[in-house]
Formats: sequence, C-alpha cells, structure tokens
Amino acid sequence: RDWTMKTSIVFLLCISVFPGFSQGRVVREDETGFAECNVFFPGQVPPEGFTEPFHVKICQQYNKEPRFATLYSTKDKIPLYSAFKFTKPAQSEEENWLVEPQIDDPENDLHEMVHEADIGGTVANLGENQALTSDYVGSGYERGLLNPSLLNEDDFQVATHTLTNAVPLSPALSKSWHRDIGKVVEQALIPHCSKMDHLYLLAGAIPSSVQVKGKVSVPESLWLAACCDAPGGWSLGLVKTINDENSLADLMVRELEKQLLPGVHLFKGNCGGDEQSQEKREAVLQVVSQIRSGEQVGANKNQENTRISNNQETKDSGWMRRVAGIIATPFIKLLELLIYIFVELVKFVFYFLWLVVKRVVGTILDGVYSLWSGMVSYLKAISMVLISIPYDVGRVIINVFLGFLHIVRDVLSLTYKILSIPVEFVLHLAAFPYHTICAIPSVLKDVATGIGGTFLLVIDAAAAVLHGFYYLTCLIVKRFVPKGSSDD
Repeated sequence: RDWTMKTSIVFLLCISVFPGFSQGRVVREDETGFAECNVFFPGQVPPEGFTEPFHVKICQQYNKEPRFATLYSTKDKIPLYSAFKFTKPAQSEEENWLVEPQIDDPENDLHEMVHEADIGGTVANLGENQALTSDYVGSGYERGLLNPSLLNEDDFQVATHTLTNAVPLSPALSKSWHRDIGKVVEQALIPHCSKMDHLYLLAGAIPSSVQVKGKVSVPESLWLAACCDAPGGWSLGLVKTINDENSLADLMVRELEKQLLPGVHLFKGNCGGDEQSQEKREAVLQVVSQIRSGEQVGANKNQENTRISNNQETKDSGWMRRVAGIIATPFIKLLELLIYIFVELVKFVFYFLWLVVKRVVGTILDGVYSLWSGMVSYLKAISMVLISIPYDVGRVIINVFLGFLHIVRDVLSLTYKILSIPVEFVLHLAAFPYHTICAIPSVLKDVATGIGGTFLLVIDAAAAVLHGFYYLTCLIVKRFVPKGSSDD
C-alpha cells in the first residue's frame, strides 16, 4: 500500500529488459576462505575475525570466472567488505542488478547469481537473508557499490552490480564515495605500488542500528584498506563517515581494524606487519591529502619526475609561473567556489523538483490506489450479495418442500392410526366363533382326562389301603404265632 511498493513493481518491470547474468557461489563452511576468490587477498589469506554465523562468504563470479570476493551479513542485509583488484577505469557504467539465490535458498538448483526479475517463484524465502531492489525503491537511498564499477571494466564491471555488493547510501554520499575512491586508487595507490597486480583492495561498511524499511542496515561509515604486497610494500586505511560526504580520514590499518569487530586482522604478510616502506606510505598520504583538499594530482610518478626535470631546466620560466600561479590562485579558488555553489544550487533545485514530483506522483498514485481499492471492495460486496440471493432462495424452497413432506407424513400416520382401530376390532370379532368352537373338543378332552384321573386315583388309593392291611396282618401273625408252627 506504500508508494514505494507500487513503484518497485514498475522499476522491476523496467530493469527486466536488461540481459545477462552474473555467476556467484556461496562458499560452504568446510571450504577454506573464499575458494577460487582467495586470489583477491594478499598471500590468498582472507581477513580474520569475522566469525559470526550470519557472515556468509561469496565468491562473486561472472561467465564462470572469479571477479571479486564478498563477505555478506544476512543479519544486516549488507556486505561487510568486498575484496578486489584494480583492472581499468570503466568507460561506461551499465546497471544490471542481480541477487544471490543460494543465500535465501541453499537447496535450489540455481548455482549462479541471476537477475532478480528472472527468478520468479523458483527461490524459496527470497529476500529473507539479503536485500532486494524493492528495499531501496522510494527509500531515499540508492544502492552504493563497495567495489565501485568505475574501477572495473567489461565483465568485472557487470559483476559489481549485484545487491550483495551494495549498501544504502544517499545519492550525494554514493557519488562522493565513488569519486574519492576512484581518485585515491588511480592517483595515489597505483602510481606508488611497483607491481599493479600486487595491489589488493578491501572496501567495507560498518553497519549501524538505522535500517531502511526495517530491514537493510544503513552504514555507520565506509572504509577502504589498501595493500601493496610487493618489495617496498605498504598498507593504508581510509574512512568516510556517513554524516559528512566530504570527509576522508586516513589511518593505519591497525587503527582501522580497531574500529571493526574485536580480533579482526585485514592483511597478512608485508601488508599486516611493521616492515613497510614508510617513504612510499608518506608519498601516498601526501597525494591523499591533496585529493582531500580538492587539488589535482598527476596520473603517475613518471609524469611527476618529468615535471620536476622540466622545472629544473626552465627554472626562470618556472619561477614566473609560480608567481603567476600565486596571483591567480585566489581567483581560481573563487571561480571554483562559484562553480561549486552553482552546481550545488542546480543539484538542490533538481532534488527539490524531484521531491515535489515524487510527492505529487505519490499522492496521485495513493488516490488512484484508494479509488481502485474502494471499487474492488464495492464490487466484491455486491458480488457476494448477488451470489447469496440464489442460495437463500434455494434454501427457502427446500425448507418449504421439506415442511410439506412432514405434513403429508403426519396426515398419513394419523389416518393409519384412525383406520387401524375398527380393522382390529372386526378381525377380533370375526375370530371369536372360530376360537370358541375350536375350544369345545379341547375342553371335553380335559374333562375326560380329569374323570379318568380321578378314577385311577381311587383305585390306587384302595390298592394302597389293602396293601397296608396286608402288610400289617403279616407283622401281627409273625409276632404272635409260635415259631414251631410257622411252617403251617
């Protein structure tokens, strides 16, 4: 419902026309360092001390080749640092933003970083552990690259435009960060490192408690650590605070490590030790100081030596130029100040117009969205009422039909009960003669059986009496008749 969510959809549709993809790989816990991307660290040894479980190592690849390494925080949804080497200044900057599917869904079949609009529903929990384009749209912040694309070319430049290499920065801060880093690398670091391929760069961010849309942490400060791992090597740290876009403080790498997590060590070997070329380091710091003050620095050391030789050969003309330079410097500085003020005013006007347009467009979109939501709700309510009418009518018809069936059933039941009374009476009345006549033989039989039984009972009684008298007579005779004559 937010204006930013609505514009993010339009933005995703717009950037989906850009082709290409960047391959990346989330390094497993059982792998050492950043696997193929260890080449971007001095001695192939990554920084130590970043041991939190939400610190994810990513070997950023493109066309199956490692381009740079990133340590990503799934808690803060921003990279803690990106390690890279200088290739060539970019001729053109092409934005083709990508995401890392395996950070959110380690079990998916996508083993390469792809365009966010091309993922669709193939990645589970997309955006749970990493920032998405929708987290930046309408927030007032832009996707600031830790590894600037302007220090890369061709495939390296395309690979930098991944959201795992971006942190939320204001437009002005993002512009000044990339401008200062580009000048420092090209004018200060490259000319004072004897072997360009031995110059290792770490660009990082320190998260703060401020979050964009309650999800992506805004950096507290940005930092750059450089290491020239060559004979006469040196190391240097630079810090830019988020509150001052023009700040650029230089410090020792050990001092920079103290501002990071406890126990962090960024470099090993010549870069991390005390045996460094103090002379070259001071020369680098001098150029950095000139960049900080806004002065132009020579492209490389040979040009500087040539300029010194020419000045010695033309000492008189050089003296005149110095005098003219001293006289012209205030006017040049004043002109630069006026140009700077004019540019800032133009920027302010365009920014103000952009805010006005944003507010107006946001208000219009909010009104259109509210009107559309009201129409959808109204049509939904009407549809529900229209759908419920046939349902209610059908339910009433069914209830009426069931009531009619109940009435018919009750009438039939009552009729049956009324008719069943005379039918039973007639049946019993018709069956009475049958049951009466058929009972006479049974009664006569029972009378004859009773008479016969009585007669037999009299005979049995007379026989029993006679048997008793006979038994009694026999006992008397045996007792009183003498035994001698018992045989008679």
